Amino acid sequence: MDEESIERISTGIEGLDEMLNGGVPKGHVFAVLGTFGTGKTTLALQYLWEGANRGDKCIFISLEEEKDEIIRTGRAYGWDFEPFIDKGQIVVEKLSPADADATINRLKSDLPRFISEFGAHRIVIDSVSLLNMLSDTAREKRERLFELCQMVKQDKATTLLTAEVKDENPTSSRDGLVEYTADGVIVLRYDQPQNQDVQMSIQVIKMRRIAHSRKIKPYEITDRGLNVQTAGAVF
Repeated sequence: MDEESIERISTGIEGLDEMLNGGVPKGHVFAVLGTFGTGKTTLALQYLWEGANRGDKCIFISLEEEKDEIIRTGRAYGWDFEPFIDKGQIVVEKLSPADADATINRLKSDLPRFISEFGAHRIVIDSVSLLNMLSDTAREKRERLFELCQMVKQDKATTLLTAEVKDENPTSSRDGLVEYTADGVIVLRYDQPQNQDVQMSIQVIKMRRIAHSRKIKPYEITDRGLNVQTAGAVF
């Protein structure tokens, strides 16, 4: 397929869209990896906010924060999700990792039907790391993650998965699975050189079907979300 004919989905972050030559290919499942404090959830909410303002139907599935907390986080950046939730354009769903069987059953039965009937354009799952903790073996983790990705791709939703990284390797997820299953991988990281300020950087590790920048670029988390400085350099 000619790359120019591929429909792109804006992430809502101008600099990141520039690195992707226009955005994420429609229907892709892409992972945002990073340690705590790098802005994974902020990026996910920014992606959803962009979709809501474009008229997209969106689903946010949280395995960490409650619905009210997610709404408050969005409002802190000037993104008021409540009107979109009230009119049924955005659905925020909290799943409980504490009840593993119920959560897995909902992911396998209720969620596929709901996504199809709802007609979601954008989906966020925050975070897939906790979802993997519900599985006992590496094989189960692989199978469930693959099933999840195939499920959302069947309905052509463009899906963002967040995942925690290994302490010793900031470009690899804890389980080392999502980066192989997903169509794209974006890594957020921060470094604090001795006696210097924290440096935050972003890199697109892969994004299938399109050419993209692999350069490491600085970013900051402002009161309006992530701001990627494509003209800048990381030292």
